[in-house]
Amino acid sequence: MNSIALVDDDRNILTSVSMALEAEEFEVDTYIDGADAMRGLSRKPVDLVVLDIKMPRMDGMEVLTKLREKSAVPVIFLTSKDDEIDEVLGLRMGADDYLTKPFSQRLLIERIKALLRRRDLDMSDGPGGPKDEAIQRGDLLLDTGRHQCAWQGKPLNLTVTEFLLLKTLANRPGHVKNRDQLIDAAYGEHIYVDDRTIDSHIKRLRKKFRVVDPEFSEIETLYGVGYRYREKHVT
Repeated sequence: MNSIALVDDDRNILTSVSMALEAEEFEVDTYIDGADAMRGLSRKPVDLVVLDIKMPRMDGMEVLTKLREKSAVPVIFLTSKDDEIDEVLGLRMGADDYLTKPFSQRLLIERIKALLRRRDLDMSDGPGGPKDEAIQRGDLLLDTGRHQCAWQGKPLNLTVTEFLLLKTLANRPGHVKNRDQLIDAAYGEHIYVDDRTIDSHIKRLRKKFRVVDPEFSEIETLYGVGYRYREKHVT
């Protein structure tokens, strides 16, 4: 049974969504604000967090920042309707996905299942399977079985979405992946995601690499086309 933390200051949402999730056999912990959530999550980690942005005491942005200091747990943001600033900022800070209020409970459940399925597939390490193999591309090392990434020997803490996007690009250096292909790789088919979501994840990826290497430039943008991974060639 996968465990979900639901964080929202609207008690009606906590009640209705937790009932819907429990009907799908999820274990649900509910929190009324960010401070309450941080206390609870420190005692009892979960498999995924559904997090409202606008809350008293400690908002969703601050909660996400604190979570990302020590955890790559998948996070789905709940944002105000048409508030693009919240959506983009949340993704750049490390959220895996977002939904705008009011939202369909069925859609939220589908997004949760898709994200957990991606995590499980990515971290699967069955004997002899391709997931056992590490991907080495110059200074980049991706251990798909352990969901670990290192650049020049220095570890990077990537979210599930960031890891899947990087793996898709690094699997075929020099080959361009358009946004639709990256959406399918990171979110799965039949899940609608806006193009700017991928752009935000890529910006976040580059930022993480440049913390350990300011000269990092292996993820290239081909404007109007998509992205590709470039290896440095030794001359």
